[in-house]
Amino acid sequence: MDGFLILSIETSTGCGSIALTRGERLLAETTTQPEVTHSRRLLGTVSWLMKAVAVEWSDLDGIGVSLGPGSFTGLRIGMAAAKGLAMAAGVPLFGVETLDALALSCSSVAEQICPVLDARKQEVYAAMYQPGEDGYPLRLTGDQALAPELLADSIDRPTVLAGPAVAVYGELFRKNTLIRVVPAPLAHPRGLYVGLLACRMLATGQNMDPATATPKYVRASEAEITLRKKEGIE
Repeated sequence: MDGFLILSIETSTGCGSIALTRGERLLAETTTQPEVTHSRRLLGTVSWLMKAVAVEWSDLDGIGVSLGPGSFTGLRIGMAAAKGLAMAAGVPLFGVETLDALALSCSSVAEQICPVLDARKQEVYAAMYQPGEDGYPLRLTGDQALAPELLADSIDRPTVLAGPAVAVYGELFRKNTLIRVVPAPLAHPRGLYVGLLACRMLATGQNMDPATATPKYVRASEAEITLRKKEGIE
């Protein structure tokens, strides 16, 4: 596993991240808050990053991509790019749960871990994890989309909350004295964490079929909700 070279793409939020990892070593990573959509710069950034560390497509062992939940548009763009790159390079594709990767940013804490993403519409995406003996958090629950008040009220044991939603709802979360909040800039979805988890997936053969791989949205898109309403009326 130490030698697997992974190119990873993380576009679950407006802040995109691309990384090259070899085993558990970070070779290179770029993180940007683009003024334009990810699609305008993603492939160019991938090319630049690979040239910066002299990596050829034939050197890659796999492509990792943030699976979701997150921004519907960002996830679609990231998945489309990852699928195309995996098929073009002839390497396996690994879909990494976004909250799994975000939880990994808190691997050194001893408390329960709850990564949180802003889901818009006064909701957050969240899941619970416990620290793992090997430094990789262990998932305790499935992903949820829920009001931040409900999340805060449900926590009844010491828990670390980390992720972009802290910047939006941090004051609310802090009202529960059992919650410790990690500043949002210190815990953000990164290509590095996607790459580390993709490496472990490669070691155990947990790859996806690029032809059928799709993002994990958790919540229905606005377009789907509108369509259902129309169908209900009709």
